[in-house]
Amino acid sequence: MAPDTIAPPTKAVILARGLGSRMRKEADGVELSDEQSKAASAGVKAMISVGRPFLDHVMSALGDAGFTQVCLVIGPEHDMIRDYYDNIDKSRLSISYAIQEEPLGTANALLAAEEFAGDDRVLVINSDNYYPAEALRQLADVPGSALVGFEREAMLSESNIDPERIKAFALATADAEGNLDELVEKPDDATVERLGDDAVLSMNCWLCGPAIFPAAKSIPKSARGEYEITDAVRAAIDAGDPYRVVRANVGVLDMSNRGDIASVVEALGDREANL
Repeated sequence: MAPDTIAPPTKAVILARGLGSRMRKEADGVELSDEQSKAASAGVKAMISVGRPFLDHVMSALGDAGFTQVCLVIGPEHDMIRDYYDNIDKSRLSISYAIQEEPLGTANALLAAEEFAGDDRVLVINSDNYYPAEALRQLADVPGSALVGFEREAMLSESNIDPERIKAFALATADAEGNLDELVEKPDDATVERLGDDAVLSMNCWLCGPAIFPAAKSIPKSARGEYEITDAVRAAIDAGDPYRVVRANVGVLDMSNRGDIASVVEALGDREANL
C-alpha cells in the first residue's frame, strides 16, 4: 500500500495505571480543593480537577487530532476513572478500558491494550501529560511508526515544567532518513553536548505499529525493575520497524505532583473539553 493511501490512526492508548507516588506527597504552600485533594491522595493524577478532570483535556486534544477510539489502561482499583467515564456524555470518542494487574512498567501496560490495538497502529501517551493537538496531528501523516520529538525551546517557554526537570528528559536524534537513531534517557551534560542542538525531547508520545507487542514481550526488566516502553521501541526498531522522529515546536503540560496543579489550571481552566 502506498504511503498516501494508508489510513491515519484513530486509536489511542492512554497509560493511566501509574501509582502516582509524587502526587500523593503533600506539598508545602499548595492548597487544593476537596475534589483535587481526593484525587491527589489516591494518586490518580489524570482525575485531578482543573475545572474538569485533567484527563478530559488530554482526550479532547485526541479528538481534535482525529482520534476516535481510546483505551484507558488502568489498575483494578481505579473505579474512580471507570465510574466517571461510563457516566458522562461522549460525542466524539468511544472509551474502553484495559486492566494492568500490577504496575510493572509502561511496556507491560501497553500489552494490556493488545486486544484493543489489534492490527492497527495506536497512539500511546501518558495520562499525566497534555499533548497539544497540533503535535498529535503531525503523527497522522506518518505512514508507519513514529514518535513526537519536542523542541527544547518550546518546552522551556510553553510548558509548565521547571527547566531543571526538562534537563533530565530523554533526548532523541534522527538519522539521515529522519528515523530514530539515539534515544538517551536522563542524559548527562557530556551526552547533551554530544547530541547537539538538533536533539529533541521525548515525552512518551508514540505512534506504534503492531510490531511493538512482540517487542514488548521480548524485553527484560530495566534497572528500575520495570518493562519500559523505550526498551520495547528499541527492540521493535531492531526487528525492522523504524520510528520516524516528528519534530514539534510546542510545549507539553505536566501533572506529576501537587505543585503542578495551579499552573495546569492556569493553562487549561478556561478551555473547553469535548469528548
